[in-house]
Amino acid sequence: MARDKNTEDFVTPIRRLLVGVLLLALFGLFLVWRIDSPRVERFRAAAIDKVVPSFDWAMAPINGIVGLVTDFQSYQQLSAQNQDLRRELQQMKAWKEAALQLEQENAKLLDLNNVSLDPQLTYVTGVVIADSGSPFRQSVLVNVGARDGIIDGWPTMDGIGLVGRIAGVGQETSRVMLLTDTSSRIPVTIQPSGQKAILAGDNTLNPPLEFLEDTALVRPGDRVVSSGDGGVFPADLLVGQVALGTDQRLRVRLSADYQRLEFLRVLRAQPHETINDPGGLLTPEAEFYGPAALPASPLPPVVSSDG
Repeated sequence: MARDKNTEDFVTPIRRLLVGVLLLALFGLFLVWRIDSPRVERFRAAAIDKVVPSFDWAMAPINGIVGLVTDFQSYQQLSAQNQDLRRELQQMKAWKEAALQLEQENAKLLDLNNVSLDPQLTYVTGVVIADSGSPFRQSVLVNVGARDGIIDGWPTMDGIGLVGRIAGVGQETSRVMLLTDTSSRIPVTIQPSGQKAILAGDNTLNPPLEFLEDTALVRPGDRVVSSGDGGVFPADLLVGQVALGTDQRLRVRLSADYQRLEFLRVLRAQPHETINDPGGLLTPEAEFYGPAALPASPLPPVVSSDG
């Protein structure tokens, strides 16, 4: 225990001495640094030239740490900018999709405005709101109905060609049976040959032509229009073009874009006059010519031999 006390008594005075010397040296350095004299200035410059370059190795870790801190701050800024750019990119993609949809709708509306129709045909434009969703029934729903004056049987078109006909009318919606439906049968004319046929739906985008008068006069690429026979559709509505199917049957490549039916034009087809009394077409005042129409000649008087 005595030995430890002697050691502590020896260390404490030395520590105090070193602290005092260090304080005196620092105070002297302060005084020298504050003296405004040319000699002292030269001394300070010489001391700086000798001491400061040798401290580069000591400042290297500090400079490295400062560089790391600066790089980390830059990385945080870059990360924040990257997140902002990603967010703006997502917004731009959403705007791009919206612009493409508006462009497609605008193109379809322009097609609807440019389609050539009989001036006597007026129309109502509706938006397709749903489809049948069934492989056995090809139809769509439009947002026009009885309140808009829609009548069952009226034809519908998109911006280019015939799509189908109204097959069910509600108060606010109507169902359009497409030409591709298996229940669809419409009379058509093939130009320029003028051949008549029936376009029969078979649940494909290229329905076949049936009951052709002369298939030799029909060529792929011929124009197909509605014939107007039977009062089903008005005449000269564009349907499509003749094409030869893989089954070697003559089919029609429909002009309407069935993959993108968004707007439909319902034509107000004027109903044909129904003839209930065919015999009434002949007027009672009609004159008949022939033996049956000659007036009977009066018979000459008979003279008896007695008198």
